[in-house]
Amino acid sequence: MQNCDLCPHFCFTDRFIKGSGKCKTKALPVLSSAGPHFGEEPPLVGFYGSGTLFMTSCNLHCKFCQNYDISQLNFGRELSYQELSETMIELQKKGCHNINFVTPTHQVYAIMKALELAVPLGLNIPLVYNSGGYDLVSTLKLLRGIFDIYMPDFKYFYQETAEKLSGAGNYPEVAIAAILEMHSQVGDLETDPSGIARRGLIVRHLVLPGHIEESTRVIDFLSNHLPHTYFNLMDQYRPEFRALEDPELNRRLNSEEYRKLFNYATKAGLHLAE
Repeated sequence: MQNCDLCPHFCFTDRFIKGSGKCKTKALPVLSSAGPHFGEEPPLVGFYGSGTLFMTSCNLHCKFCQNYDISQLNFGRELSYQELSETMIELQKKGCHNINFVTPTHQVYAIMKALELAVPLGLNIPLVYNSGGYDLVSTLKLLRGIFDIYMPDFKYFYQETAEKLSGAGNYPEVAIAAILEMHSQVGDLETDPSGIARRGLIVRHLVLPGHIEESTRVIDFLSNHLPHTYFNLMDQYRPEFRALEDPELNRRLNSEEYRKLFNYATKAGLHLAE
């Protein structure tokens, strides 16, 4: 953190002194919101919701981000490690099935400091690492045995798209390495008799309008390398943030585009989220 190398940007900024680098955050946790969330995948939501912590900022700058107020405009407030740990305990008391850290990559240090306090207080439900997929293997190796469920995005297969839309040209190779490391740690998704996720990998892919061929390459990779992965092919794209300025992205996904990909993923044998 004094010479930050937590993510693939390698900003090497001293985050104990100032918020700088790509994520613009310091060493303390910054949280946008927390609470039971029912908009996640069914195995995470269960009966009482996923205990979701929306961490402020992000190490990607997606021009179409649908949570841009949190990720790009940095809506949220700084907490102490103790406050973050107590928030986790409160979510557990409410019956949440897991603690779900959304965009944790750049705040791994703060999350770990808070977990050191929360576990002795009785935190014992599964921990979910819900990231954009732009994660370093070296950082993930530090988390082995701590996170029970990994839920990364697999946004792009082509470097040109990743650079244009998220400012991270090396995203494809980084995400592939990260997803394989995540799977090596937790394996395929496992659920309890009630269908609640206990451990494993969930991969998400948001289908972008006009990028159908790229989505098929993502599906091909998963079917060839992680064929039993629980896969959420997401159709909820809407033009937000700077996507409104891009003629290619300034429209909703049409039903034919999504249907084509859903059928393709089904034929590839992937375990699709319902």
